[in-house]
Amino acid sequence: MNAPAPAAASVAEDGFLGTLTLPVARVGATDVHPVSEERLSAIVESAWERGAGGWVVTANVDIVRAAVKRPELAALIAEADLVVADGMPVVWAARLAGHRVPERVTGASLVFSLSEAAARTDRSVYLVGGEPGVPEAAAEALVTRFPGLRVAGTDSPPLGFDRTEDGMAALAAKLTETKPDLVFAGLGFPKQERVIHRLRADLPSAWYVGCGAGIPMAAGEFRRAPAAMQRAGAEWLHRLALEPKRLAKRYLVDDAPFAARLLATAAVRRLRRTTPAKGAESR
Repeated sequence: MNAPAPAAASVAEDGFLGTLTLPVARVGATDVHPVSEERLSAIVESAWERGAGGWVVTANVDIVRAAVKRPELAALIAEADLVVADGMPVVWAARLAGHRVPERVTGASLVFSLSEAAARTDRSVYLVGGEPGVPEAAAEALVTRFPGLRVAGTDSPPLGFDRTEDGMAALAAKLTETKPDLVFAGLGFPKQERVIHRLRADLPSAWYVGCGAGIPMAAGEFRRAPAAMQRAGAEWLHRLALEPKRLAKRYLVDDAPFAARLLATAAVRRLRRTTPAKGAESR
């Protein structure tokens, strides 16, 4: 059945997520849910059937680093219903700490897998983000790939819209009018997460996904790295080659050293937990 429940609620509010007994993996200052992309799609579909909305944060190294540095961003991420590991260093750190994180789940891939789920279950999507014309091109590409997908709307908000009441009210009005089941926000972290946090009150029955560059990727503006590079954790090299001016400092100066520290810390903590305390063997 596609009809929503009379009283729409978020996954967290109605306890639906709690019934799944999902564990969490602590990575830096962020709790990550160790779910596969297929499992996440199933969770969203089940929530749709109940009329329950939710929010997915795709936590890559840059997001985890920001959460460590700024507690208010860690608190913002903690408001989400699901936080998935978008980035192999995040997956590796969780595994080193002893958690069974099955795979990397990226915002770019969720644009496709959740759109497919929406098409299959007669749900609608709304795309927010990208330069003018980009969300429209992404919507067209998704409809071509997933026949039957309903696009409730697209929006390329002006710069700074999120810092004014009128700007946010305009976007909220579009969502409440079109009532999408799934909203992809490709505005970059933490902007997209802050926007999602404010929009949920206006349309609590929808699912929201902060997808970063997922919308221009879906539009075909640039391709993702080959699958082998993705599995090896080297997709950042592909992105760096495509956008060196924008990403060089972020990847080389900020993220790479942090990722190394993150992995080292996870390994040390795992070793401490598995190494008997001094004198324990003699007792």
